[in-house]
Amino acid sequence: MSAKTKYYIVAASALPEIFVKVAEAKRMMQTGEAATVGEAARLVGISRSAFYKYKDAVQPFNDMKTGHIITFYAMLKDNPGVLSNVLAIFAGSGANILTINQSIPTNGCAAVTVSAETSDMEISLEELIAGAAALEGVVKFEILAG
Repeated sequence: MSAKTKYYIVAASALPEIFVKVAEAKRMMQTGEAATVGEAARLVGISRSAFYKYKDAVQPFNDMKTGHIITFYAMLKDNPGVLSNVLAIFAGSGANILTINQSIPTNGCAAVTVSAETSDMEISLEELIAGAAALEGVVKFEILAG
């Protein structure tokens, strides 16, 4: 029988310094501040072996709430203000936009994807979709993923 792993949320100030340094080294590698484990370990003042010993056990806590990230797809006419009006629907809903990607318009339309955190929305998802889809210049508006 294998023991089930338990997790605890502990303030960084209560942790042994090595755990905080391992978490910082991992962050440096993810952001590109350090290219290798050796460089990251050296920058935070730990050995590579200490990094490898604890790397899988130390994870920073990201307070992501219990929300949901949804990616929407829109086909928009290439007219001034259309994208701005769609984004205003998101702003009015309480959704938090995380990313916006737009293709170069072809044949008078542009494909747009919008990823948004929807846990704090003040309206229903259906209302957001209907509101965006009804805007002038919106050819199509739907959920792509999430």
